[in-house]
Amino acid sequence: MTIALIGTNAAVFAFELSLGERLDGFIALFGLTPAVVIKEFHRHSVIVAGIPFFTSMFLHGGWFHLIGNMLYLWVFGDNVEDSLGHVRFFLFYILCGLSAAAAQVYANPISTATMIGASGAIAGILGGYFLLYPKARIVTLIPIFILFYFFEIPAIVFLGFWFLMQFFNGTLALSNEAGNAGGVAWWAHVGGFASGMILVFPFRKANR
Repeated sequence: MTIALIGTNAAVFAFELSLGERLDGFIALFGLTPAVVIKEFHRHSVIVAGIPFFTSMFLHGGWFHLIGNMLYLWVFGDNVEDSLGHVRFFLFYILCGLSAAAAQVYANPISTATMIGASGAIAGILGGYFLLYPKARIVTLIPIFILFYFFEIPAIVFLGFWFLMQFFNGTLALSNEAGNAGGVAWWAHVGGFASGMILVFPFRKANR
């Protein structure tokens, strides 16, 4: 299922590249813009408002955006999938993505920046990995001055630091009223990570 999700994201991105000048309209329609979603909810257009919560997690804004997300999905997804099983992993992924989108809308409902990307759902996978494999060693590239070194860091340290960075930057973005400027959907990462921690054990398959 991890490979299938990577393939799906790649296929959707290939479709985006084929749109040319129509891409901006496509992103505006299927990406998640908090202010637009809130407006549609107030109009009682629940279906119209709800669709971007799902579709936005399969859209990406460029090659680096796609490759970065898929790298994290590839590294952490297969282990979580092993613990949950294929179907449960897929449902877990989707629910984490929806929760991440909801967290971003709740954190900044007046934002006119359109959110796209799988990082919210992948953050849920990181949250699940954080609890399932806290002692696993993550090979990490760390710059020291002008040189780069590889270190093996425990998952609980690597992912704990990652989560704190998302929370800190999300708080900073809100305090600076930077939510409308675009960039990184920090609160989607926070919400996705938290939902992954909450859902991973109910979705985990029974030990045999």
